[in-house]
Amino acid sequence: MDTLNIFKALSNDARLQILEWLKDPRAHFGPQVGPKGSIDLVDEGVCVSQITEKLNMTQSTVSQYLSILQRAGLVHATRIGKWTYYRRNEEEIKRIGSFIYKEL
Repeated sequence: MDTLNIFKALSNDARLQILEWLKDPRAHFGPQVGPKGSIDLVDEGVCVSQITEKLNMTQSTVSQYLSILQRAGLVHATRIGKWTYYRRNEEEIKRIGSFIYKEL
């Protein structure tokens, strides 16, 4: 676990908001249709375009935020066609919680 990069990734309000929304994507995002039909918000993740729209930021900024979260291990990315979908890495988030509880 790269603790420093994880805490850096968590030090931004928008990135924290993304993680909060991805915790329960069905409550925060609408249905998605991909190249082969419906895309499950939980199994495949949420499309960058939906996150961009909800944050009201540019796609390049949101993509950069998601890249930071991915490098920290906090989200998984899945590419379907020309779109990328993101979902939380629950195992890593639990590990961070355990680390904070035990070590800090």
